[in-house]
Amino acid sequence: MTAALVIIPARLAATRLPRKILVDICGKPMIVRVLEQARQADIGPVAVACDDEEIAQTVRNYGGEAVMTRTDHVSGSDRIHEAAELLDPDGKFDVILNVQGDVPLIEPKAIRAAFAPLAVPEVSIGTIMTEITEDAFRQDPSFVKAITTPNGQGHHRALYFTRATAPTGDGPLYQHIGIYAYRRKALTRFVSLDPSPLERREKLEQLRAIEAGMRIDVSIIDSAPMDVNTPDDLERARQAYQTL
Repeated sequence: MTAALVIIPARLAATRLPRKILVDICGKPMIVRVLEQARQADIGPVAVACDDEEIAQTVRNYGGEAVMTRTDHVSGSDRIHEAAELLDPDGKFDVILNVQGDVPLIEPKAIRAAFAPLAVPEVSIGTIMTEITEDAFRQDPSFVKAITTPNGQGHHRALYFTRATAPTGDGPLYQHIGIYAYRRKALTRFVSLDPSPLERREKLEQLRAIEAGMRIDVSIIDSAPMDVNTPDDLERARQAYQTL
């Protein structure tokens, strides 16, 4: 498969943890930690798409590439689409991979796993999920459930995503992790669509693609990367880095 252009969307505003993208994690800003992990995935060049010059300068100070994007984007998908057009106006890269900027402990193999489903030509978007092993999280609406079926080609095809506890009956439940590998044409189509009815109801952007008939396939990974949204999350991330 051809290489991907890996883009990390980053904005300075954050409600629960102000300026979280620039918080220090054991000597380096969080966005730099994510950048380093994305580089280690080794699937293509990595850039940060940001809305503030302070983020851009921080990334450049550590030898990374940053591109300034509009401040009014409503989602990371919109931001990476603008960034892809700025970074690659000639369309050299057929795949754009979106890595969230608040997952400093994301494993490179998890990033590669999101890229892997695009080996199937019919797949428009690749992403990842992991089995939910704690009972409390099965009922937690913040743990988005991926309802999938094996595709016979080493991954799973997504049928639906929900905040509900689903599917019912015996068997595992899987948490969806919001890292996406888009075919370039699929990303362009996706951001051109209006928010869909189920997307608005569940508050899950990926349902827009499902409702538009776009195929999303999913790789299973061993565990969910910790995202940093609160001061407690930040402390756990710092402790985790100290043990590496």
